[in-house]
Amino acid sequence: MKLWQKNTGVAAEIEKFTVGKDPELDMQLARFDVLGSLAHIRMLQSIDLLTKEELEVLEAELKVIYHRIAAGDFAIEPGVEDIHSQVELELTRKVGEAGKKIHSGRSRNDQVLVDLKLFFRHQLQETVEEVKALFDVLQQQSEKYKHVLLPGYTHLQVAMPSSFGLWFGAYAESLVDDMHLLQAAYKIADKNPLGSAAGYGSSFPLNRQMTTDLLGFEAMSYNVVYAQMGRGKTERVVATALASVAATLAKMAMDLCLYMNQNFAFVTLPDSLTTGSSIMPHKKNPDVFELLRGKCNKLQALSTEISMLLINLPSGYHRDLQLLKENLFPAFEELQNCLQMMAFMMEQLQVRENILQDEKYQYLFSVDAVNALVLEGMPFRDAYKVVGESIEAGTFAPPAAVTHTHEGSIGNLCNEQIALLMEQALKGFNFERAEAAFKNLLKEQ
Repeated sequence: MKLWQKNTGVAAEIEKFTVGKDPELDMQLARFDVLGSLAHIRMLQSIDLLTKEELEVLEAELKVIYHRIAAGDFAIEPGVEDIHSQVELELTRKVGEAGKKIHSGRSRNDQVLVDLKLFFRHQLQETVEEVKALFDVLQQQSEKYKHVLLPGYTHLQVAMPSSFGLWFGAYAESLVDDMHLLQAAYKIADKNPLGSAAGYGSSFPLNRQMTTDLLGFEAMSYNVVYAQMGRGKTERVVATALASVAATLAKMAMDLCLYMNQNFAFVTLPDSLTTGSSIMPHKKNPDVFELLRGKCNKLQALSTEISMLLINLPSGYHRDLQLLKENLFPAFEELQNCLQMMAFMMEQLQVRENILQDEKYQYLFSVDAVNALVLEGMPFRDAYKVVGESIEAGTFAPPAAVTHTHEGSIGNLCNEQIALLMEQALKGFNFERAEAAFKNLLKEQ
């Protein structure tokens, strides 16, 4: 069944090529397609394109389909083009003529657009929850190990004293900035395209504000041409947000691969969380961190892949846009799995104490020694020269204690302030509005 088909058949080769992976990927949109239809038919009834009786039977059957989808008891049949066709086919089989009326005032273009927007909102919410879970673990570890010193590096050369508290906390704060990008992506996804039809609106007196409210959108995409142009743009922005989270994870994974190296030996993991070698019995390989690094580096290429699909498309719908699902849909699950795994590994990470007692780290404190002389009244450039000459002469003696106290330093991590930034970022999503709207659409009358 094809919603557009008339009396002319389509060659099997053309059908196979143009349908592509849609039947498989569309199952991820199934619940959202039903929710979009529930809102649409309420609006149709409000403008007298459905009777109250037709609305009642359609709503009842759509809710049955929704619960079947949730239970895993629903599939796109062979020969049926996509989820939109399957739902309409099921409705027509069950309720007859009323099922043929649900497509009034919409096109597959705005139907799939609203499905995608609802799907992206849902997936972004799940991603946000996983980011917050990792953030909490990093903050806990930052507090736990805030007094354990760690060498800091620039140019991969020993530079200045750091701490595990700073290291864990740095990645926690990085996730706050990533959360702002996720929020931007969510806001762009949180605009209702339904009613834009094929991109030029409809001659029916549609009530687009009604469907916006029923689906829990913050606003609508007002201009119908722009609503259609939003396909691709939304995906690119979402991909950029996912890539930002992935970049944080990839850098963290790289640090950990270095820190587990025997030449660093800053951290280790329980044997059960590492793998071995088929030939070298001593090996404890950080395979999880290496795979996290690789997977997250791939995710960072996602926005470029999407941009290349869009780069020379004029306004209006083009079938190229169908391919965006193949790029973006798997990325959500991949990133969420990576976030879960990193949180699990961070909870098990074992840090080594007294690292800086090794003689090779004594020059970490050269800047502290310079600053101590400055505090005694010596000009900075003179103090720098004095300490430099003592290093060259082999007489340098590092300070006995670290006295970093300013905001965000070893002695003042500002974890509470970073937690407040995360809390403020989370308030910008308003997931509750969408959840309440769905609950209202699905409630029994």
